[in-house]
Amino acid sequence: MSTEPIPSWPGRLISLGEQRVHVRSTPPGPRETAVYVHGLAGSATNWTDLMGELSDVVAGHAIDLPGAGYSPEASDGDYSIDAYVRAVSALVERVADAPVHLFGNSMGGAVSVRVAATRPDLVRSLTLVSPALPDLFPRYGPARVALSAVPRLGEWAATQLSALPAERRLNVTLGMCYADLGRLHPERLREATEELRRRDGLPYAATALVGSARGLVAEYFRRGEENLWRQAAKVTAPTLVIHGRHDRLVNPRMAARAGRTFPRVRLLLLPDAGHVAQMEMPERVAREARRLIGETASVSIGND
Repeated sequence: MSTEPIPSWPGRLISLGEQRVHVRSTPPGPRETAVYVHGLAGSATNWTDLMGELSDVVAGHAIDLPGAGYSPEASDGDYSIDAYVRAVSALVERVADAPVHLFGNSMGGAVSVRVAATRPDLVRSLTLVSPALPDLFPRYGPARVALSAVPRLGEWAATQLSALPAERRLNVTLGMCYADLGRLHPERLREATEELRRRDGLPYAATALVGSARGLVAEYFRRGEENLWRQAAKVTAPTLVIHGRHDRLVNPRMAARAGRTFPRVRLLLLPDAGHVAQMEMPERVAREARRLIGETASVSIGND
């Protein structure tokens, strides 16, 4: 693994009403636009390599959700999925004058499903990588997230974890997310370590992380028409759902339910991937995403 990976895409702070968010973007040029939404404890840089793979067909914008990455803390202290939906919807309206190709990983997948269901006018296609949709039998990782959402326990756990060396915490986290850590370039590991150390110095980092965990857990217990699976059934945009067979956080068997639920869906199960396939094998994910973008863009151009 001698080839150096591409650098992170340049970012800027964008005001979305009272909330400011940090957004990383690929160069303008392509007619189509993509928006990328990261997962719990992630950031816009989770999409760096996939954005590069697709930069010739879409102008990409990856958001640091409020309190994550380089985005400031939530202006109203709200880290719920609904709050993230509002931020992503506002960003789409800001960066594009037509529906976008929306990408979401893990928690970002849950956010993206709700955006696509409630604002179909904003979404041309939907690509979900290991989306964190409610599962009655969560794996070990989601069970840990649930524990972190318990009042006071979450804050205590965050404080205890922050005392551990960044490298140790990253090895545990990345070991849960990757099927094969050998695919992680040393430069990417160095970048992630520096970023974790930077976030350790932010006074709101633990609050944002625990708040996000609580917001995600709340969705697992939501009933009625706002349940994420019910909303998935209302998504009109063509959808690609990607799971890694070695995902330790979201059970890949959830792909079967996705196939029965989303009205216009294509499923892809990657036998050698984990929870963050867009990071572990961006070329493979890009191949399928490019296909979906091409199909939906050609239809839209014909209708414009």
